[in-house]
Amino acid sequence: MIDEQTKKPSTFWRELPVLLGVAIIVAVVVRAFVLQTFYIPSESMENTLLIKDRVLVNKLVYDFRSPHRGEIIVFRAPDSWRNDPSEEDFIKRVIAVGGDHVVCCDDKQRITINGTALDEPYIYTNPDGLQDLPSEEQFDVTVPKDRLWVMGDHRSRSGDSRYNFIRTKDPNQATIAESDVIGRAFVVFWPFSRANWLSVPDGFDKVPDPTSK
Repeated sequence: MIDEQTKKPSTFWRELPVLLGVAIIVAVVVRAFVLQTFYIPSESMENTLLIKDRVLVNKLVYDFRSPHRGEIIVFRAPDSWRNDPSEEDFIKRVIAVGGDHVVCCDDKQRITINGTALDEPYIYTNPDGLQDLPSEEQFDVTVPKDRLWVMGDHRSRSGDSRYNFIRTKDPNQATIAESDVIGRAFVVFWPFSRANWLSVPDGFDKVPDPTSK
């Protein structure tokens, strides 16, 4: 007679390497094509994202559509954007997409997109309650086709499209290619005390599409 109590553990140990192998393959596939975690190394997205926050990024969504205004994205930064060559991946908010006319600022110090003022409650506010300006510099840009105008929420601490346009006066160097986008950051999962969804702010709903792209 076969001892069932002896057989089951033996079967488990024989199958364990297979199960571990499958788990590793699944994890590699998910990380490569579907989801990936990213660590926030700088203050450029405060107070939406703080240094040492960890976010989960959907790497599949933009295989089916282009990034939308207001979404927070991770992308491969152009070489000219990097202070350190090892800093390959940046995280910023999409403010405008290809064809959009972006201007700073109107008489109330608001960025306008296609003639409509953008409400930006997410812009960094310091502990004394003083909020950054949407931009300390003026600009007037039409975003090239298939490119994105991105900005950090902590405007005074962000090397972004505005910063690079002021530096180069070139809309192409100031924007990023849609093909360089890695994915959409959609949730803060660490630390647990700050866990929250990274949804698109309501202000972007009012922005009209450009008359032509």
